[in-house]
Amino acid sequence: MARILNHANGEGLTLAVLVVLVTLLCGVPMALLFKVGLTVNGEPSLGPLVEAVASRSVRTALWQSVESGLLSALAATLLGTVLALAVGLTDVRLKGPLVFCLLLPMMIPPHVTAIAWIQALGPSSPVLKTLGLAPAIGSSHPIYSREGLVALLTLQHTPLVFLIVRAALRRFPRELSDAARICGAAPFAMLRRVTLPLLAPSLLAGFALAFVAALGNFGINALIGIPARYTTLPVLLWRRLASFGPDVLPNVAVVSVLLAAVALAAIAVQMLLQRRLRTALVGLPQAPLAIALGHRRLVAEAGLWLFVVATLALPGASLLATALVRTYGLPLTGDTITFANFAEVLWRQSVTLRAFANSTAIAALAAAAIALISIGLGYFLALRPGTPGRLAAIASGQADVAFAVPGLVMSIAFILAFIRPLPLVGVSLYGTLWIILIAYVGVFLAVGLKPVAAAYVQMDASLEDAARVCGAGFARRLSRIFAPLVAPAAASGAILVFLTAYNEVTVSALLWSSGNETIGTTIFNYEDGGSTTLAAAMSTVVVLATVVVMVAMNGLARRVPAGTIPWRD
Repeated sequence: MARILNHANGEGLTLAVLVVLVTLLCGVPMALLFKVGLTVNGEPSLGPLVEAVASRSVRTALWQSVESGLLSALAATLLGTVLALAVGLTDVRLKGPLVFCLLLPMMIPPHVTAIAWIQALGPSSPVLKTLGLAPAIGSSHPIYSREGLVALLTLQHTPLVFLIVRAALRRFPRELSDAARICGAAPFAMLRRVTLPLLAPSLLAGFALAFVAALGNFGINALIGIPARYTTLPVLLWRRLASFGPDVLPNVAVVSVLLAAVALAAIAVQMLLQRRLRTALVGLPQAPLAIALGHRRLVAEAGLWLFVVATLALPGASLLATALVRTYGLPLTGDTITFANFAEVLWRQSVTLRAFANSTAIAALAAAAIALISIGLGYFLALRPGTPGRLAAIASGQADVAFAVPGLVMSIAFILAFIRPLPLVGVSLYGTLWIILIAYVGVFLAVGLKPVAAAYVQMDASLEDAARVCGAGFARRLSRIFAPLVAPAAASGAILVFLTAYNEVTVSALLWSSGNETIGTTIFNYEDGGSTTLAAAMSTVVVLATVVVMVAMNGLARRVPAGTIPWRD
Protein backbone atom coordinates (compact mmCIF):
# COMPACT_ATOMS: atom_id res chain seq x y z
CA MET A 1 0.00 0.00 0.00
CA ALA A 2 2.83 2.40 0.84
CA ARG A 3 4.37 1.87 -2.60
CA ILE A 4 1.02 2.73 -4.22
CA LEU A 5 0.59 5.90 -2.15
CA ASN A 6 3.99 7.15 -3.35
CA HIS A 7 2.75 7.67 -6.92
CA ALA A 8 3.49 11.29 -7.63
CA ASN A 9 0.53 11.86 -9.95
CA GLY A 10 -2.13 11.25 -7.27
CA GLU A 11 -3.24 7.93 -8.70
CA GLY A 12 -2.28 5.98 -5.61
CA LEU A 13 -3.86 8.51 -3.25
CA THR A 14 -7.11 8.44 -5.22
CA LEU A 15 -7.21 4.65 -5.10
CA ALA A 16 -6.51 4.63 -1.37
CA VAL A 17 -9.28 7.16 -0.69
CA LEU A 18 -11.77 5.18 -2.79
CA VAL A 19 -10.93 1.84 -1.18
CA VAL A 20 -11.07 3.28 2.36
CA LEU A 21 -14.35 5.07 1.60
CA VAL A 22 -16.01 1.94 0.19
CA THR A 23 -14.72 -0.11 3.11
CA LEU A 24 -16.19 2.37 5.60
CA LEU A 25 -19.53 2.44 3.80
CA CYS A 26 -19.89 -1.25 2.96
CA GLY A 27 -17.37 -3.42 4.77
CA VAL A 28 -17.17 -1.94 8.27
CA PRO A 29 -20.95 -1.97 8.99
CA MET A 30 -21.19 -5.61 7.90
CA ALA A 31 -18.13 -6.52 9.97
CA LEU A 32 -19.66 -4.88 13.05
CA LEU A 33 -22.91 -6.72 12.45
CA PHE A 34 -21.17 -10.10 12.38
CA LYS A 35 -19.03 -9.11 15.36
CA VAL A 36 -22.05 -8.28 17.52
CA GLY A 37 -24.08 -11.24 16.27
CA LEU A 38 -21.35 -13.87 16.56
CA THR A 39 -19.49 -12.98 19.76
CA VAL A 40 -20.01 -13.66 23.47
CA ASN A 41 -18.12 -11.44 25.91
CA GLY A 42 -15.87 -10.32 23.09
CA GLU A 43 -14.98 -13.86 22.00
CA PRO A 44 -16.09 -15.36 18.65
CA SER A 45 -18.90 -17.85 19.17
CA LEU A 46 -21.70 -19.50 17.24
CA GLY A 47 -23.69 -19.75 20.45
CA PRO A 48 -25.96 -16.74 19.76
CA LEU A 49 -26.74 -18.07 16.29
CA VAL A 50 -27.52 -21.55 17.61
CA GLU A 51 -29.70 -20.03 20.33
CA ALA A 52 -31.55 -17.92 17.78
CA VAL A 53 -32.21 -20.90 15.50
CA ALA A 54 -33.51 -22.81 18.53
CA SER A 55 -36.25 -20.19 18.89
CA ARG A 56 -39.52 -21.36 17.36
CA SER A 57 -40.40 -17.86 16.11
CA VAL A 58 -37.04 -17.51 14.34
CA ARG A 59 -37.27 -20.97 12.76
CA THR A 60 -40.79 -20.25 11.54
CA ALA A 61 -39.81 -16.86 10.15
CA LEU A 62 -36.70 -18.36 8.50
CA TRP A 63 -38.68 -21.16 6.84
CA GLN A 64 -41.40 -18.78 5.66
CA SER A 65 -38.79 -16.36 4.28
CA VAL A 66 -37.07 -19.15 2.32
CA GLU A 67 -40.39 -20.67 1.22
CA SER A 68 -41.88 -17.42 -0.07
CA GLY A 69 -38.55 -16.42 -1.63
CA LEU A 70 -38.14 -19.69 -3.51
CA LEU A 71 -41.74 -19.88 -4.71
CA SER A 72 -41.84 -16.27 -5.87
CA ALA A 73 -38.39 -16.50 -7.48
CA LEU A 74 -39.41 -19.61 -9.46
CA ALA A 75 -42.61 -17.95 -10.61
CA ALA A 76 -40.84 -14.67 -11.45
CA THR A 77 -38.16 -16.53 -13.41
CA LEU A 78 -40.74 -18.43 -15.44
CA LEU A 79 -42.91 -15.36 -16.09
CA GLY A 80 -40.00 -12.99 -16.75
CA THR A 81 -38.40 -15.45 -19.18
CA VAL A 82 -41.61 -15.95 -21.14
CA LEU A 83 -42.09 -12.18 -21.41
CA ALA A 84 -38.46 -11.62 -22.45
CA LEU A 85 -38.64 -14.33 -25.13
CA ALA A 86 -41.95 -12.97 -26.44
CA VAL A 87 -40.62 -9.42 -26.67
CA GLY A 88 -37.04 -10.25 -27.62
CA LEU A 89 -37.45 -13.05 -30.18
CA THR A 90 -40.72 -12.32 -31.96
CA ASP A 91 -42.12 -9.64 -34.25
CA VAL A 92 -44.69 -8.24 -31.80
CA ARG A 93 -45.33 -4.53 -32.35
CA LEU A 94 -45.01 -1.51 -30.04
CA LYS A 95 -42.03 -3.03 -28.23
CA GLY A 96 -40.91 0.30 -26.79
CA PRO A 97 -44.14 1.08 -24.88
CA LEU A 98 -44.48 -2.59 -23.97
CA VAL A 99 -41.02 -2.77 -22.39
CA PHE A 100 -41.70 0.50 -20.56
CA CYS A 101 -44.92 -0.90 -19.06
CA LEU A 102 -43.33 -4.25 -18.18
CA LEU A 103 -40.49 -2.55 -16.29
CA LEU A 104 -42.68 -0.01 -14.51
CA PRO A 105 -43.62 -2.34 -11.57
CA MET A 106 -39.91 -2.59 -10.72
CA MET A 107 -39.83 1.20 -10.19
CA ILE A 108 -42.95 1.26 -8.01
CA PRO A 109 -42.21 0.73 -4.28
CA PRO A 110 -43.18 -2.73 -2.96
CA HIS A 111 -45.31 -1.26 -0.17
CA VAL A 112 -47.23 0.80 -2.75
CA THR A 113 -47.76 -2.36 -4.78
CA ALA A 114 -49.10 -4.10 -1.66
CA ILE A 115 -51.42 -1.20 -0.81
CA ALA A 116 -52.74 -1.08 -4.39
CA TRP A 117 -53.59 -4.79 -4.49
CA ILE A 118 -55.11 -4.72 -0.99
CA GLN A 119 -57.44 -1.98 -2.19
CA ALA A 120 -58.06 -3.68 -5.54
CA LEU A 121 -59.34 -7.06 -4.34
CA GLY A 122 -60.83 -6.61 -0.87
CA PRO A 123 -64.48 -6.26 0.21
CA SER A 124 -63.91 -2.50 0.61
CA SER A 125 -62.43 -2.00 -2.88
CA PRO A 126 -63.95 1.20 -4.33
CA VAL A 127 -63.54 -0.11 -7.90
CA LEU A 128 -65.18 -3.49 -7.19
CA LYS A 129 -67.93 -1.79 -5.17
CA THR A 130 -68.64 0.58 -8.04
CA LEU A 131 -68.82 -2.38 -10.44
CA GLY A 132 -70.89 -4.44 -8.02
CA LEU A 133 -68.21 -7.14 -7.87
CA ALA A 134 -66.86 -6.63 -4.35
CA PRO A 135 -66.81 -9.68 -2.02
CA ALA A 136 -69.32 -9.65 0.80
CA ILE A 137 -68.47 -7.49 3.80
CA GLY A 138 -66.82 -9.63 6.44
CA SER A 139 -65.36 -12.15 4.00
CA SER A 140 -61.64 -12.80 4.18
CA HIS A 141 -59.38 -10.74 1.96
CA PRO A 142 -57.96 -12.99 -0.79
CA ILE A 143 -54.57 -11.29 -0.77
CA TYR A 144 -53.98 -11.94 2.97
CA SER A 145 -52.44 -15.40 2.58
CA ARG A 146 -49.18 -17.12 1.72
CA GLU A 147 -50.31 -17.42 -1.87
CA GLY A 148 -51.22 -13.73 -2.02
CA LEU A 149 -47.84 -12.72 -0.63
CA VAL A 150 -46.01 -14.97 -3.11
CA ALA A 151 -48.10 -13.60 -5.99
CA LEU A 152 -47.21 -9.98 -5.14
CA LEU A 153 -43.51 -10.81 -4.72
CA THR A 154 -43.67 -12.51 -8.12
CA LEU A 155 -45.19 -9.44 -9.80
CA GLN A 156 -42.68 -7.17 -8.09
CA HIS A 157 -39.62 -9.12 -9.20
CA THR A 158 -40.67 -10.38 -12.64
CA PRO A 159 -39.25 -7.21 -14.27
CA LEU A 160 -35.82 -8.02 -12.79
CA VAL A 161 -35.75 -11.38 -14.55
CA PHE A 162 -37.21 -9.84 -17.73
CA LEU A 163 -34.44 -7.24 -17.81
CA ILE A 164 -31.64 -9.80 -17.29
CA VAL A 165 -32.95 -12.32 -19.84
CA ARG A 166 -33.70 -9.66 -22.45
CA ALA A 167 -30.19 -8.23 -22.07
CA ALA A 168 -28.75 -11.74 -22.50
CA LEU A 169 -30.78 -12.25 -25.68
CA ARG A 170 -29.36 -9.07 -27.14
CA ARG A 171 -25.82 -10.32 -26.52
CA PHE A 172 -26.35 -13.48 -28.57
CA PRO A 173 -24.51 -13.59 -31.92
CA ARG A 174 -27.07 -13.58 -34.74
CA GLU A 175 -25.19 -16.45 -36.40
CA LEU A 176 -26.55 -18.88 -33.79
CA SER A 177 -30.15 -18.28 -34.83
CA ASP A 178 -29.27 -18.20 -38.52
CA ALA A 179 -27.40 -21.52 -38.36
CA ALA A 180 -30.25 -23.22 -36.51
CA ARG A 181 -32.81 -22.02 -39.04
CA ILE A 182 -30.63 -23.03 -42.01
CA CYS A 183 -30.50 -26.53 -40.52
CA GLY A 184 -34.30 -26.57 -40.57
CA ALA A 185 -34.94 -26.05 -36.88
CA ALA A 186 -38.47 -24.89 -36.08
CA PRO A 187 -38.81 -21.92 -33.69
CA PHE A 188 -39.70 -24.07 -30.66
CA ALA A 189 -36.94 -26.56 -31.42
CA MET A 190 -34.44 -23.70 -31.69
CA LEU A 191 -35.73 -22.33 -28.40
CA ARG A 192 -35.36 -25.68 -26.64
CA ARG A 193 -32.04 -26.79 -28.14
CA VAL A 194 -30.17 -23.49 -28.60
CA THR A 195 -31.64 -20.47 -26.85
CA LEU A 196 -32.60 -21.83 -23.43
CA PRO A 197 -29.34 -23.77 -22.82
CA LEU A 198 -27.34 -20.64 -23.65
CA LEU A 199 -29.62 -18.60 -21.39
CA ALA A 200 -29.02 -20.91 -18.41
CA PRO A 201 -26.49 -18.61 -16.61
CA SER A 202 -28.79 -15.60 -17.08
CA LEU A 203 -31.82 -17.57 -15.88
CA LEU A 204 -29.87 -18.61 -12.81
CA ALA A 205 -28.80 -15.02 -12.18
CA GLY A 206 -32.39 -13.82 -12.52
CA PHE A 207 -33.63 -16.51 -10.14
CA ALA A 208 -30.96 -15.68 -7.54
CA LEU A 209 -31.65 -11.95 -7.80
CA ALA A 210 -35.41 -12.49 -7.44
CA PHE A 211 -34.84 -14.79 -4.45
CA VAL A 212 -32.56 -12.37 -2.62
CA ALA A 213 -34.90 -9.46 -3.39
CA ALA A 214 -37.86 -11.42 -2.02
CA LEU A 215 -35.84 -12.49 1.01
CA GLY A 216 -35.20 -8.87 1.99
CA ASN A 217 -38.50 -7.35 0.85
CA PHE A 218 -40.10 -5.52 3.76
CA GLY A 219 -43.10 -3.65 2.35
CA ILE A 220 -44.99 -6.64 0.90
CA ASN A 221 -43.92 -8.98 3.70
CA ALA A 222 -45.19 -6.54 6.33
CA LEU A 223 -48.43 -5.29 4.76
CA ILE A 224 -49.50 -8.73 3.53
CA GLY A 225 -47.70 -11.07 5.92
CA ILE A 226 -48.79 -9.48 9.21
CA PRO A 227 -52.56 -9.71 8.54
CA ALA A 228 -52.03 -13.17 7.06
CA ARG A 229 -50.02 -14.25 10.13
CA TYR A 230 -47.20 -15.26 7.81
CA THR A 231 -44.17 -13.70 9.50
CA THR A 232 -40.87 -13.56 7.64
CA LEU A 233 -37.43 -12.59 8.95
CA PRO A 234 -37.59 -8.90 7.83
CA VAL A 235 -40.88 -8.44 9.72
CA LEU A 236 -39.48 -10.28 12.75
CA LEU A 237 -36.47 -7.93 12.73
CA TRP A 238 -38.70 -4.88 12.51
CA ARG A 239 -40.87 -6.06 15.40
CA ARG A 240 -37.93 -6.91 17.65
CA LEU A 241 -36.16 -3.60 17.02
CA ALA A 242 -39.41 -1.79 17.84
CA SER A 243 -39.47 -3.48 21.26
CA PHE A 244 -36.58 -1.30 22.54
CA GLY A 245 -35.45 -3.84 25.12
CA PRO A 246 -32.03 -3.66 26.81
CA ASP A 247 -30.56 -6.35 24.55
CA VAL A 248 -32.42 -5.33 21.40
CA LEU A 249 -29.35 -4.62 19.23
CA PRO A 250 -27.51 -7.92 19.95
CA ASN A 251 -30.82 -9.74 19.49
CA VAL A 252 -31.61 -8.29 16.08
CA ALA A 253 -27.94 -8.53 15.06
CA VAL A 254 -28.07 -12.32 15.44
CA VAL A 255 -31.25 -12.58 13.36
CA SER A 256 -29.71 -10.20 10.81
CA VAL A 257 -26.64 -12.43 10.54
CA LEU A 258 -28.94 -15.39 9.86
CA LEU A 259 -30.78 -13.51 7.11
CA ALA A 260 -27.50 -12.28 5.61
CA ALA A 261 -26.08 -15.82 5.65
CA VAL A 262 -29.05 -17.17 3.68
CA ALA A 263 -28.73 -14.39 1.08
CA LEU A 264 -24.96 -14.82 0.70
CA ALA A 265 -25.32 -18.61 0.46
CA ALA A 266 -27.82 -18.15 -2.37
CA ILE A 267 -25.41 -15.85 -4.22
CA ALA A 268 -22.52 -18.29 -3.69
CA VAL A 269 -24.53 -21.23 -5.07
CA GLN A 270 -25.57 -19.10 -8.04
CA MET A 271 -21.95 -18.20 -8.86
CA LEU A 272 -20.84 -21.82 -8.56
CA LEU A 273 -23.58 -23.09 -10.86
CA GLN A 274 -23.02 -20.28 -13.33
CA ARG A 275 -19.40 -21.33 -13.81
CA ARG A 276 -20.51 -24.86 -14.66
CA LEU A 277 -23.28 -23.73 -17.01
CA ARG A 278 -21.30 -21.06 -18.80
CA THR A 279 -20.88 -21.53 -22.56
CA ALA A 280 -18.44 -19.48 -24.60
CA LEU A 281 -20.02 -17.57 -27.48
CA VAL A 282 -18.19 -16.78 -30.69
CA GLY A 283 -19.30 -13.81 -32.75
CA LEU A 284 -20.38 -10.23 -32.30
CA PRO A 285 -23.61 -9.50 -30.39
CA GLN A 286 -26.39 -8.40 -32.74
CA ALA A 287 -30.13 -7.89 -32.65
CA PRO A 288 -31.72 -11.31 -32.04
CA LEU A 289 -33.81 -12.94 -34.71
CA ALA A 290 -37.41 -11.69 -34.80
CA ILE A 291 -39.49 -14.83 -35.35
CA ALA A 292 -42.55 -14.08 -37.51
CA LEU A 293 -45.63 -15.20 -35.59
CA GLY A 294 -48.00 -14.79 -38.52
CA HIS A 295 -51.64 -15.12 -37.50
CA ARG A 296 -50.55 -15.83 -33.91
CA ARG A 297 -49.07 -12.35 -33.52
CA LEU A 298 -52.40 -10.79 -32.53
CA VAL A 299 -52.88 -13.47 -29.89
CA ALA A 300 -49.38 -12.86 -28.49
CA GLU A 301 -49.87 -9.09 -28.47
CA ALA A 302 -53.26 -9.44 -26.80
CA GLY A 303 -51.74 -11.69 -24.13
CA LEU A 304 -48.87 -9.29 -23.43
CA TRP A 305 -51.10 -6.22 -23.16
CA LEU A 306 -53.64 -8.12 -21.08
CA PHE A 307 -50.84 -8.91 -18.63
CA VAL A 308 -49.90 -5.21 -18.52
CA VAL A 309 -53.52 -4.19 -17.87
CA ALA A 310 -53.95 -6.83 -15.15
CA THR A 311 -50.74 -5.87 -13.33
CA LEU A 312 -50.95 -2.09 -13.74
CA ALA A 313 -54.45 -0.89 -14.59
CA LEU A 314 -56.48 -2.75 -11.93
CA PRO A 315 -54.30 -1.92 -8.89
CA GLY A 316 -53.60 1.57 -10.25
CA ALA A 317 -57.31 2.32 -10.68
CA SER A 318 -58.03 0.96 -7.20
CA LEU A 319 -55.29 3.09 -5.67
CA LEU A 320 -56.66 6.21 -7.36
CA ALA A 321 -60.25 5.36 -6.44
CA THR A 322 -59.33 4.92 -2.78
CA ALA A 323 -57.55 8.26 -2.83
CA LEU A 324 -60.68 9.93 -4.24
CA VAL A 325 -63.27 8.74 -1.68
CA ARG A 326 -63.95 10.35 1.69
CA THR A 327 -63.71 7.08 3.63
CA TYR A 328 -62.21 3.76 2.66
CA GLY A 329 -64.98 1.31 1.78
CA LEU A 330 -67.27 3.73 -0.04
CA PRO A 331 -67.97 3.19 -3.75
CA LEU A 332 -66.64 5.82 -6.12
CA THR A 333 -69.65 7.92 -7.14
CA GLY A 334 -70.42 11.56 -7.79
CA ASP A 335 -71.50 11.94 -4.15
CA THR A 336 -68.42 10.32 -2.59
CA ILE A 337 -65.66 11.68 -4.79
CA THR A 338 -63.33 14.23 -3.17
CA PHE A 339 -59.86 15.70 -3.64
CA ALA A 340 -59.47 16.37 0.07
CA ASN A 341 -57.04 13.48 0.54
CA PHE A 342 -54.66 14.90 -2.07
CA ALA A 343 -54.97 18.38 -0.55
CA GLU A 344 -54.21 16.89 2.85
CA VAL A 345 -51.00 15.10 1.83
CA LEU A 346 -49.76 17.79 -0.57
CA TRP A 347 -50.50 20.99 1.36
CA ARG A 348 -51.70 20.41 4.92
CA GLN A 349 -49.60 17.53 6.24
CA SER A 350 -46.12 18.86 6.98
CA VAL A 351 -44.78 15.32 7.33
CA THR A 352 -45.55 14.45 3.70
CA LEU A 353 -44.01 17.63 2.31
CA ARG A 354 -40.95 17.01 4.45
CA ALA A 355 -40.80 13.40 3.30
CA PHE A 356 -40.89 14.42 -0.38
CA ALA A 357 -38.12 16.97 0.20
CA ASN A 358 -36.00 14.53 2.22
CA SER A 359 -36.31 11.65 -0.26
CA THR A 360 -35.62 13.86 -3.27
CA ALA A 361 -32.54 15.40 -1.67
CA ILE A 362 -30.89 12.25 -0.31
CA ALA A 363 -31.74 10.14 -3.38
CA ALA A 364 -30.20 12.79 -5.67
CA LEU A 365 -27.11 13.18 -3.47
CA ALA A 366 -26.66 9.40 -3.22
CA ALA A 367 -26.97 9.03 -7.02
CA ALA A 368 -24.41 11.79 -7.63
CA ALA A 369 -21.97 10.40 -5.06
CA ILE A 370 -22.25 6.87 -6.46
CA ALA A 371 -21.67 8.12 -10.01
CA LEU A 372 -18.44 9.89 -8.94
CA ILE A 373 -17.18 6.91 -6.92
CA SER A 374 -18.00 4.54 -9.80
CA ILE A 375 -16.08 6.59 -12.37
CA GLY A 376 -12.96 6.50 -10.20
CA LEU A 377 -13.22 2.92 -8.95
CA GLY A 378 -14.19 1.54 -12.37
CA TYR A 379 -10.97 2.93 -13.85
CA PHE A 380 -8.83 0.89 -11.46
CA LEU A 381 -11.01 -2.21 -11.84
CA ALA A 382 -10.68 -2.37 -15.63
CA LEU A 383 -7.53 -0.51 -16.62
CA ARG A 384 -5.02 -0.94 -13.80
CA PRO A 385 -3.92 -4.59 -13.46
CA GLY A 386 -1.81 -5.79 -10.58
CA THR A 387 -2.12 -4.46 -7.03
CA PRO A 388 -4.33 -1.44 -7.88
CA GLY A 389 -6.79 -3.67 -9.71
CA ARG A 390 -6.87 -6.19 -6.87
CA LEU A 391 -7.53 -3.47 -4.27
CA ALA A 392 -10.31 -2.05 -6.43
CA ALA A 393 -11.75 -5.56 -6.80
CA ILE A 394 -11.81 -5.93 -3.01
CA ALA A 395 -13.74 -2.67 -2.75
CA SER A 396 -16.11 -3.76 -5.51
CA GLY A 397 -16.69 -7.09 -3.75
CA GLN A 398 -17.69 -5.28 -0.56
CA ALA A 399 -20.21 -3.22 -2.56
CA ASP A 400 -21.63 -6.41 -4.11
CA VAL A 401 -22.10 -7.97 -0.66
CA ALA A 402 -23.77 -4.82 0.69
CA PHE A 403 -26.24 -4.89 -2.19
CA ALA A 404 -26.85 -8.65 -2.02
CA VAL A 405 -27.60 -8.58 1.70
CA PRO A 406 -31.23 -7.57 2.43
CA GLY A 407 -31.68 -3.84 3.04
CA LEU A 408 -33.14 -4.32 6.51
CA VAL A 409 -29.99 -6.19 7.54
CA MET A 410 -27.84 -3.36 6.22
CA SER A 411 -29.89 -0.83 8.16
CA ILE A 412 -29.13 -2.79 11.36
CA ALA A 413 -25.45 -2.78 10.36
CA PHE A 414 -25.48 1.01 9.92
CA ILE A 415 -27.16 1.48 13.28
CA LEU A 416 -24.35 -0.52 14.90
CA ALA A 417 -21.73 1.47 12.98
CA PHE A 418 -23.07 4.98 13.62
CA ILE A 419 -25.08 4.86 16.83
CA ARG A 420 -22.04 6.05 18.78
CA PRO A 421 -20.61 9.56 18.25
CA LEU A 422 -18.03 9.79 15.49
CA PRO A 423 -14.39 10.01 16.57
CA LEU A 424 -12.87 13.51 16.80
CA VAL A 425 -16.15 15.40 16.11
CA GLY A 426 -18.18 13.68 18.83
CA VAL A 427 -21.42 13.79 16.80
CA SER A 428 -23.71 10.79 16.25
CA LEU A 429 -25.31 10.36 12.83
CA TYR A 430 -28.04 8.09 14.16
CA GLY A 431 -31.42 9.79 14.02
CA THR A 432 -30.38 12.17 11.22
CA LEU A 433 -30.81 12.22 7.46
CA TRP A 434 -27.07 11.72 7.08
CA ILE A 435 -27.21 8.09 8.20
CA ILE A 436 -29.92 7.36 5.58
CA LEU A 437 -27.82 9.07 2.90
CA ILE A 438 -24.72 7.08 3.87
CA ALA A 439 -26.76 3.87 3.91
CA TYR A 440 -28.10 4.60 0.41
CA VAL A 441 -24.57 5.12 -0.93
CA GLY A 442 -23.33 1.90 0.69
CA VAL A 443 -26.31 -0.27 -0.28
CA PHE A 444 -26.80 0.98 -3.86
CA LEU A 445 -23.15 1.51 -4.84
CA ALA A 446 -23.11 -1.78 -6.77
CA VAL A 447 -26.08 -0.59 -8.87
CA GLY A 448 -24.12 2.40 -10.14
CA LEU A 449 -20.75 0.67 -10.35
CA LYS A 450 -21.77 -2.27 -12.57
CA PRO A 451 -22.62 -0.31 -15.76
CA VAL A 452 -19.56 1.94 -15.36
CA ALA A 453 -17.21 -1.03 -14.91
CA ALA A 454 -18.75 -2.69 -17.97
CA ALA A 455 -18.16 0.50 -19.99
CA TYR A 456 -14.50 0.61 -18.94
CA VAL A 457 -14.01 -3.04 -19.89
CA GLN A 458 -15.15 -2.31 -23.45
CA MET A 459 -12.48 0.38 -23.93
CA ASP A 460 -9.28 -0.23 -25.85
CA ALA A 461 -6.27 -0.31 -23.53
CA SER A 462 -4.36 1.77 -26.09
CA LEU A 463 -6.25 4.86 -24.91
CA GLU A 464 -4.44 4.66 -21.58
CA ASP A 465 -1.08 4.06 -23.26
CA ALA A 466 -1.51 6.90 -25.75
CA ALA A 467 -2.47 9.34 -23.00
CA ARG A 468 0.56 8.37 -20.92
CA VAL A 469 2.89 8.74 -23.92
CA CYS A 470 1.51 12.26 -24.46
CA GLY A 471 2.37 13.11 -20.86
CA ALA A 472 -1.16 13.28 -19.47
CA GLY A 473 -1.24 12.78 -15.71
CA PHE A 474 -3.80 10.70 -13.89
CA ALA A 475 -6.19 13.58 -13.19
CA ARG A 476 -6.17 14.72 -16.82
CA ARG A 477 -6.57 11.19 -18.19
CA LEU A 478 -9.53 10.56 -15.94
CA SER A 479 -11.28 13.91 -16.45
CA ARG A 480 -10.56 14.51 -20.14
CA ILE A 481 -10.63 10.98 -21.62
CA PHE A 482 -12.26 8.32 -19.48
CA ALA A 483 -14.92 10.23 -17.55
CA PRO A 484 -16.58 11.59 -20.72
CA LEU A 485 -16.53 8.11 -22.31
CA VAL A 486 -18.19 6.39 -19.34
CA ALA A 487 -20.53 9.30 -18.54
CA PRO A 488 -23.56 7.65 -20.23
CA ALA A 489 -23.06 4.48 -18.17
CA ALA A 490 -22.58 6.56 -15.01
CA ALA A 491 -25.76 8.50 -15.79
CA SER A 492 -27.64 5.25 -16.39
CA GLY A 493 -26.55 3.90 -13.03
CA ALA A 494 -27.35 7.20 -11.32
CA ILE A 495 -30.89 7.19 -12.74
CA LEU A 496 -31.49 3.67 -11.43
CA VAL A 497 -30.05 4.62 -8.03
CA PHE A 498 -32.25 7.72 -7.81
CA LEU A 499 -35.46 5.90 -8.73
CA THR A 500 -34.65 3.04 -6.35
CA ALA A 501 -33.65 5.23 -3.40
CA TYR A 502 -36.45 7.76 -3.97
CA ASN A 503 -39.16 5.17 -3.32
CA GLU A 504 -37.50 2.61 -1.05
CA VAL A 505 -38.66 1.69 2.45
CA THR A 506 -36.53 -1.35 3.33
CA VAL A 507 -33.31 0.50 4.16
CA SER A 508 -34.91 3.53 5.83
CA ALA A 509 -37.56 1.58 7.79
CA LEU A 510 -35.26 1.35 10.82
CA LEU A 511 -33.18 4.50 10.25
CA TRP A 512 -35.80 7.26 10.01
CA SER A 513 -36.77 9.48 12.92
CA SER A 514 -39.21 12.33 13.52
CA GLY A 515 -38.29 15.16 11.17
CA ASN A 516 -36.27 12.79 8.94
CA GLU A 517 -39.06 10.83 7.29
CA THR A 518 -38.79 9.47 3.76
CA ILE A 519 -41.56 8.90 1.23
CA GLY A 520 -41.51 5.15 1.79
CA THR A 521 -41.71 5.30 5.58
CA THR A 522 -44.45 7.94 5.50
CA ILE A 523 -46.68 5.88 3.21
CA PHE A 524 -46.05 2.77 5.30
CA ASN A 525 -46.88 4.62 8.52
CA TYR A 526 -50.10 6.00 7.03
CA GLU A 527 -51.25 2.51 6.03
CA ASP A 528 -50.04 0.91 9.26
CA GLY A 529 -51.85 3.60 11.27
CA GLY A 530 -55.17 3.11 9.49
CA SER A 531 -55.09 6.27 7.34
CA THR A 532 -55.77 4.24 4.20
CA THR A 533 -57.09 7.09 2.04
CA LEU A 534 -54.06 9.27 2.85
CA ALA A 535 -51.71 6.36 2.10
CA ALA A 536 -53.49 5.85 -1.23
CA ALA A 537 -53.29 9.55 -2.10
CA MET A 538 -49.58 9.76 -1.35
CA SER A 539 -48.93 6.48 -3.16
CA THR A 540 -50.77 7.80 -6.22
CA VAL A 541 -48.60 10.92 -6.23
CA VAL A 542 -45.45 8.80 -5.94
CA VAL A 543 -46.51 6.50 -8.82
CA LEU A 544 -47.35 9.49 -11.02
CA ALA A 545 -44.02 11.13 -10.17
CA THR A 546 -42.17 7.92 -11.07
CA VAL A 547 -44.01 7.64 -14.38
CA VAL A 548 -43.35 11.31 -15.18
CA VAL A 549 -39.62 10.89 -14.49
CA MET A 550 -39.41 7.77 -16.67
CA VAL A 551 -41.39 9.41 -19.50
CA ALA A 552 -39.17 12.50 -19.31
CA MET A 553 -36.09 10.27 -19.51
CA ASN A 554 -37.59 8.53 -22.53
CA GLY A 555 -38.04 11.92 -24.17
CA LEU A 556 -34.33 12.59 -23.75
CA ALA A 557 -33.31 9.26 -25.30
CA ARG A 558 -32.53 10.77 -28.71
CA ARG A 559 -30.52 13.64 -27.24
CA VAL A 560 -28.21 11.65 -24.99
CA PRO A 561 -25.67 8.92 -25.81
CA ALA A 562 -26.93 5.38 -26.20
CA GLY A 563 -27.10 3.52 -22.90
CA THR A 564 -27.84 6.57 -20.75
CA ILE A 565 -31.49 5.60 -20.26
CA PRO A 566 -31.28 2.19 -18.53
CA TRP A 567 -34.53 0.76 -19.90
CA ARG A 568 -33.88 1.86 -23.50
CA ASP A 569 -31.80 -0.12 -26.01
